[in-house]
Amino acid sequence: MNDKLKIAVLVRKFTYAGGSFRYAAEVTRRLVERGHQVDVYSREADAELLDGLIFNRVPTRMTFSSVLSTVAFARDTAKMLNGKKYDIVQSHERAMSQDIMTLHCFSYKGGVGRYSAIRKIDMIYLSPRSWLYLWLERRQMRSPWLVSVSDAVRKETETLYEQAENIEVIPPGVDTLHFNPEWVAHERNDARKKLGVQEGEMAVIFVGTEFRRKGLDRLIRAIRPGMRLFVVGRGERHRYFSRLARQSGPSGRVHFEGWQEDVRPYYAAADVVALPSRSEAFGLCILEGMACGLPVVASPNSGVSELITDGVNGYRAAETHDLSEVLGRLKDSETRISIGARARQTAEEYAWDKVADRHEALFHKITALKYGH
Repeated sequence: MNDKLKIAVLVRKFTYAGGSFRYAAEVTRRLVERGHQVDVYSREADAELLDGLIFNRVPTRMTFSSVLSTVAFARDTAKMLNGKKYDIVQSHERAMSQDIMTLHCFSYKGGVGRYSAIRKIDMIYLSPRSWLYLWLERRQMRSPWLVSVSDAVRKETETLYEQAENIEVIPPGVDTLHFNPEWVAHERNDARKKLGVQEGEMAVIFVGTEFRRKGLDRLIRAIRPGMRLFVVGRGERHRYFSRLARQSGPSGRVHFEGWQEDVRPYYAAADVVALPSRSEAFGLCILEGMACGLPVVASPNSGVSELITDGVNGYRAAETHDLSEVLGRLKDSETRISIGARARQTAEEYAWDKVADRHEALFHKITALKYGH
């Protein structure tokens, strides 16, 4: 068997903008660098990512409907792959013609299952949109192999789809050169000065959209005197969260920074990175914070919390009173430094090169089984 594989990668956008897109691009680029032939099937791509691979543009259709657009991508890629031979076809989208399906989020079926009984009837039996999503998801879950970004996603898949075999958990990685403690230390004073953080104040950073799902309301209520919270990202119901911030304490304690192309200056200014999500398949900003050598606080309901040992390399907390307690402990600078150092050690185990190693090993395992070697 040739060690160099012919691989097809299916992803709607071949870009670094977005968690699942970055995962696909980072791993794919490293497979190309290792000499594998890679064909990318995507609707759009960043030109700088295309060196050394073959880009196949998938038509952009049905953009007026997310579900129809998803179905169109699945059908179009199936047609484009018809008659072509690859050792491995990996999809990062709901698709129909793959050897490996990567699960970047919790299932649609699981989301519907959390609705009230009346809402569930409407969503399951009266919504053509839901029918299409559930139909496509069932097809997706019948893929010969599944890769899950966290053990939480794996467990949900096993429970809802009775799929207990051929599931590999491979979490996302982090660029440990781009996010590193040395850069943070060098930039720290300037970053804090620009944000107006005073000497002795503890800066807490929240990164993300979907403010309610990611638990921003819990975190705002946990911010105490001597702390500042910087919210990086655009989220829904901005007026509600701004009002909540005003009601929770003196003005100037919570700052809404909006979307930022480069989040590193905020990590440079930070003492703590927090993401108390109600539901989170992973939570990449926590791993980025760990790579920067910062203590982190993540909800037990997030996949990234599987990397955290309480009080060793971070904390797991979700509810406001727990967050308050943890943030209170982290006001001690020596505690922050020791936990941050161990957080960095953990992040080094999830460098993108190591994530690519795990994919490459899985690909060789699957091709050995496929070709009988």
